[in-house]
Amino acid sequence: MTRHAVISGAGIAGPALAHQLNGRGWRTTVIERYPERRDEGQNVDIRGAAREVARRMGIDGDIRAANTGEIGMRFLDENGALAASFPMSAPGEADGATAELEILRGELSRIVIEHSRPDTEYRFDTRIADLADHGDGVTVQLDDGSSLEADLVVIAEGLRSRSRRFVTSAEVNELGMFFAYVTIPRDDSDEPWWNWQHVPGSRSVHWRPDNLGTTRAILTFISDVRGLETLDVADQITIVKRTFADVGGAAPRILDALDNGAPLYFSAVGQVNSPAWSKGRIALIGDAAFCNATFGGVGTSMALIGAYVLAGELAATDDVLAALASYERFMREQHVDKTAPVKMSMLRRMNPRTRAGIRAVHTGARLVTSPAGKAITKLVGKRLVRVSADDLVLPDYPAA
Repeated sequence: MTRHAVISGAGIAGPALAHQLNGRGWRTTVIERYPERRDEGQNVDIRGAAREVARRMGIDGDIRAANTGEIGMRFLDENGALAASFPMSAPGEADGATAELEILRGELSRIVIEHSRPDTEYRFDTRIADLADHGDGVTVQLDDGSSLEADLVVIAEGLRSRSRRFVTSAEVNELGMFFAYVTIPRDDSDEPWWNWQHVPGSRSVHWRPDNLGTTRAILTFISDVRGLETLDVADQITIVKRTFADVGGAAPRILDALDNGAPLYFSAVGQVNSPAWSKGRIALIGDAAFCNATFGGVGTSMALIGAYVLAGELAATDDVLAALASYERFMREQHVDKTAPVKMSMLRRMNPRTRAGIRAVHTGARLVTSPAGKAITKLVGKRLVRVSADDLVLPDYPAA
């Protein structure tokens, strides 16, 4: 009898898991509370072992075709003048700020959804109302009044998952840093660099290339106020405009785009480490299970890796509970236990409050990019920096 998995969340982890399970004989249904696939967000990285997962999934060619074309990252001062640059690493070297595979989050979501269809049923504008685990299966009650019977339910809803409560009561640790993502018209002066403009007051302006003919801008700031991500869009736009009203460089162009109706996606940086990743036949995957911080690219890589491992473990046995235990054990030992926590002190160092602090960051950046700095970094970097997606060794499962 064909086993059935209901997956809540149509971002990256959910469709990737559906694609992997389909290839191993499962029937899959993905439900998503938004009315359609979401295009919001910016660049995400496919790093380390996640590249091999993409190859095994058969999506690496599509990812390369949708690459943003970014060639590196540059630090700029508050007026937009160049302070330091970090070109993309040469082939065979470890990724720097810009990975070899840079893709928009919405484009990656499109790719994994397309590859999971038509074998996966997608039900948008729907969410879980209740779950009843009977031991040998789960009844999924949906908010539209319908229900589904499943052998497994997987929550892939991200950091602020509303359905994580069916597994654990883990709370999100809010770090107090906010991101306003704005898609703006491309300008003739835009180059294929990730530009990072530091501004006093722990504020930053970023703009990056995409593959769709536009430019992706990010305005970030640190605040003691919490809950700004829950406000309506009009209030968020007001906050962003007041916060960056005195900023030069690219900021006026981005604020003008907001005035002209440019789409805004507003989010807050947070962390979660769920004490349990499964309860009976209900499991967590991706940021719903573990999220060190909602930026940096590692989360996307680990979503792909987690989907690969969970599907492989489920294919290796008819015992769903044993598969969930093996999946969690591997991901904790190979990822969670090896990931140094992102601390607010680090975020403040990278987003200084004062002009002196900004000058110190830029001086350090120029040192790192000098010939001597590169030699030191190459010698001791692996002792100082640990990127779990780079070092993780994938288990081998029978091909889907």
